Amino acid sequence: ISACEKGGQWQRALDLFADLQRRRLEPDVITYSALISACEKGGQWQKALELFDELQKRGLEPNLITYNAMISAYDKGGQWEKALDLFDDLQRRPGAPEPDV
Repeated sequence: ISACEKGGQWQRALDLFADLQRRRLEPDVITYSALISACEKGGQWQKALELFDELQKRGLEPNLITYNAMISAYDKGGQWEKALDLFDDLQRRPGAPEPDV
């Protein structure tokens, strides 16, 4: 999935993710972060948000990489207000590292 992200193949990354789920393998925060980043690079901010929400519904905790990818996806999609809201959310989290955006 990460290789697809680097190659700008966001749709292929989604296909691999679907295959992973069909095989009943559990994605972790690293998998979701790579997938959100692939969608970000492909200009698919809405899909990135869908994945960000799914990650949290599965009980996984987004990390700094996840937040950076999602903030960047919002930015590239012209959703600067949502990007700022998410940045604020990150800063309010207990023990959150300093963001590098």
